[in-house]
Amino acid sequence: MAQHKSAEKRARSARRRRARNAQAKSRMRTAIKRVRAYKDKDQAAAELKKTVKLLDQLAAKGVIHKNNASNSKSRLTKFVNSLK
Repeated sequence: MAQHKSAEKRARSARRRRARNAQAKSRMRTAIKRVRAYKDKDQAAAELKKTVKLLDQLAAKGVIHKNNASNSKSRLTKFVNSLK
């Protein structure tokens, strides 16, 4: 348990950040699932564009690591390119 005023504030702000990061990661997972759900290449490519932007934003904010974003983008692009 926090003993100092500053430690109490850090605990409060950490709780807010944790909630914000969890929401962002949930959006990310949903976006990835949305891309993988398409069987049509054009629709999947359009959704991929939005998802790539989201992944880049999350990496820039530090919610996910930049290599995690890069690997996810690579796998999704490979998936979309494999569609007919």
